[in-house]
Amino acid sequence: QVQLVESGGGSVQAGGSLRLSCAASGYTYCKAWFRQAPGKERERVATISSVIGSTNYADSVKGRFTISQDNAKNTLYLQMNYLKPEDTAMYYCAAATRGGACHSGGPGTYNYWGQGTQVTVSS
Repeated sequence: QVQLVESGGGSVQAGGSLRLSCAASGYTYCKAWFRQAPGKERERVATISSVIGSTNYADSVKGRFTISQDNAKNTLYLQMNYLKPEDTAMYYCAAATRGGACHSGGPGTYNYWGQGTQVTVSS
């Protein structure tokens, strides 16, 4: 029922910016951006409650990334500023259709996933 399609990934130099988008159709309780770099575990980057709008960020991106949603366009965004090489990863849009731990849960909390979009930051 829920469909998620990411876009906006690409290559950028350190200090640059990228804006990721996720077309999200269907009902969701909460949405999130995860990322996974080669050899590393999938990491929760930012979350947003679909209904309430509250947000949460990983310490590593706090102050640099902003998650937002445009309900009229059914789109989730991740604005990434001051990018660092350590931000290089595959970024995934995710959604949960039931509540519980939107801001603290791991990948298992989210039952719908997009295909991923690659972000590469060079030094």
